[in-house]
Formats: sequence, structure tokens, C-alpha cells
Amino acid sequence: MTQAAQRSDGSDVGEALVDFQLVRQRSRSLVAALEVEDFGVQPMADASPPKWHLAHTTWFFETFLLQPFLAGYQPLDARYTYLFNSYYNGVGAQFPRARRGQLSRPTVAEVMAYRDHVDAAMVALVERGCEDEVRRRLVLGTQHEEQHQELLITDLKYAFGHNPLQPAYGDAPVPAAAPASAALTYSELPGGLLEIGREPLAALERRLFSFDNETPRHRVWLEPYRLADRCVTNAEYLMFMADGGYGRPELWLADGWGWLQQPGAPRAPLYWFEQDGSWWSYTLGGPQPLDPEGPVCHLSGYEADAYARWAGARLPSEAEWEAAAAEAGGEGVFLDDGRFHPGSAAGGHLAAMRGDLWEWTSSAYAPYPGYRPLPGALGEYNGKFMANQLVLRGGSCATPRAHIRDSYRNFFYPPDRWQFTGVRLAQDA
Repeated sequence: MTQAAQRSDGSDVGEALVDFQLVRQRSRSLVAALEVEDFGVQPMADASPPKWHLAHTTWFFETFLLQPFLAGYQPLDARYTYLFNSYYNGVGAQFPRARRGQLSRPTVAEVMAYRDHVDAAMVALVERGCEDEVRRRLVLGTQHEEQHQELLITDLKYAFGHNPLQPAYGDAPVPAAAPASAALTYSELPGGLLEIGREPLAALERRLFSFDNETPRHRVWLEPYRLADRCVTNAEYLMFMADGGYGRPELWLADGWGWLQQPGAPRAPLYWFEQDGSWWSYTLGGPQPLDPEGPVCHLSGYEADAYARWAGARLPSEAEWEAAAAEAGGEGVFLDDGRFHPGSAAGGHLAAMRGDLWEWTSSAYAPYPGYRPLPGALGEYNGKFMANQLVLRGGSCATPRAHIRDSYRNFFYPPDRWQFTGVRLAQDA
């Protein structure tokens, strides 16, 4: 570790560099158990190969920090600017997303050499002394890589879960059976005039950071409401299925019902399958008998909404979720725990609102009042995706623990299911 990274004076630059190095090392540890053949697999257009995640996060630091701020910086390979740009039109053209799995070159070794090259240059940049904009982008890039660590895990699960061999991810533990969950209870929330979101800051360290889509802090009015103390379980979702939930149009949004009419549309959560008369699910520890008391996961927004209607409830708004999170109980499982599977669905007052599962809300992913994207190409990070998606809250068993906060707004399209997504019910008071 460098001298700058070892500083104990509490300076922002030293802390940010330590954080950068730890996050970069975690990405390597997440792929340590993979075989070389695993690095290039792309099972669907939305799921990128591990090799691409490792290279793209490196491209981010090179593009937004080294090239504009480190005098004399020389890219390892200028062609990577095109290959590993995800969607930043302000930077230039991109290699087509759906074809990332076709890139046998650069090799895994070459991608790791690219990481080494950029990491060394980043240390040189920071040790020369950082202006505020460099420090802000350093923190942003570290947060960006943590997002891709989660995507790397969920994309690997999709690849392994759709392989007929259903391999385990390295030494990922077999998920332990959850204890018997308590009957579903609700906590009463008073509503009223509240504030949600974060103030926009030129965050120079992790504790002050937020993405631009979490800003600005603003007032919302909430009527009194009730929020479930835990997420819906597999056993409860099986009851929905047994009651014909996938065949009852009155339970589904119009778009959701249309989604169900497509060839190959699901009739169970992602990774569920029947074997010898029983339900099983694929986990990163390998296929396992379905744990009835575990929280149901890998639901689309459409499925979550339909289940809520069937249960005589609804999905919470993101404002209701954030207001309730201020008094939430114990947290769930995060990436750091190395389980790669949600924990118990046992109850308690507003239990596990952080960790375990991303929880669908009814809120459209749209700008907050007064929202302003970041200037330049970095403004493409969040703002241009504010259409036709729903907000999810809380983090999951694939999210780094330090990455999540109550104001964090994740967003996916309603049909998306490959993330660790679940449902917490809400009701009007």
C-alpha cells in the first residue's frame, strides 16, 4: 500500500485512496474463484461478462480522472476507450452492449494488466495532490465500481443458473434454512409533512456521498399508512401461485398482463423449478429445495404488484419506504457477508429494510423537484434513464454494506428479475 494510503491524519484524500484500493481489491476477490471460461459469458443482453465489468470500471477511472487530470498519462491501449464505454455518448461511440460476450480479446490477463496500469496511475495522481474535482470523481468512481460488483454477482448467477449444470459459484455456502417466520404484521406510520432525499454536496469522502438522483432533499406529504414488518416469503408466494395468481387478469397491470402473454412468460419466480413434485431454486451455492420460510426473491415489478393486489395490499411509494427506514429494525445480508443469498424472513419491527433484497416500490423513477444532473458526460450517469422504470430501495445480499443508505434510489424496468428483488407490502391506514 502506498504512503498516501497509509496516512493516519484523517485527511479526505488519504481515506478516499484507501477506499479506492480496498474496493478495487474486492473486485478481484469476487472473480478469484472463476475459471477463465467464466469471464466471457454473457447469457443475455442485460447481463455483462465478468471480464467486461472489470474492464469498464477501470475505463471509468481512466476516462474521467486520468485523462483529464494526470499530465502525461498514456493509455495502455487507446482502443479500450471504445470497447469499454457503457453508454456515455458524450465520451464517444460504444461497442454494442449485446455483443460484449463476443470479445475473446482482450484476454483476462490483459484486462488484469489494464487494471494494474490504471491503479498505478491513480495512485500517482492522488499522491501529486488533488483538487476538489479529482477527489469528488475519485469517490464517485469508487461508488460506481461497487455498483458493478453487485452486477457482477447477479450476472454470474444468471449465467450459472441458466447453465444446465447449475454450477456453484466457487465455495459459495449453501443457504441455511430460515427459521419459521412470524405471521405477517404491519407497523403503523403516521405520515405527515416529511423530508426525503439528500442535499447535493461536492462530496469528497464516502460518508457525505450521494448520487445526483438522490437530490435535492425536499418535502413530501404522506397520508398515514402501514408497512409490513418483513418481506413476503416463498410459502406465501406459493399460495398466490396455487390460487391461480398468474392466470387472473384482474390482479395485473395492463403491461404486466401483456408481459405474461408473451411466449415463454414465467409462471414462477426466476430460478424456481419443479423436481420430483417439489419446488427447488437455483442459488449461487447450487440448486436447493425451496425454503418456504425464506423471502421470495427475483420477482419482477409486475409480479410484486400482482402479489400485493392478491394479498389485499399494495406496494409502498419510495417516500413511504424512506420515511419508515428511519426507524427500521435489524439489517439483512450484504455482499460483505459472503452468503450471496437473502437471510431469514423472520419478522420484528420493520426488519431487514436494509440488505437481503431490493424492495420494489410503486414509484416511477423520475427526477425530484429541483433535480440537476452532474455537468458534462457524467450527467449521463443517472438522469437520462428517468423514464419507464420503477424505484427499488434497501440494497440486497449482493450490495456492499457501505454502499447503501436510506436515500439510495435503485431503478429497473418492471419486467426485470435477475437482481435480488422482493416485495414488502403496504396498506393505507
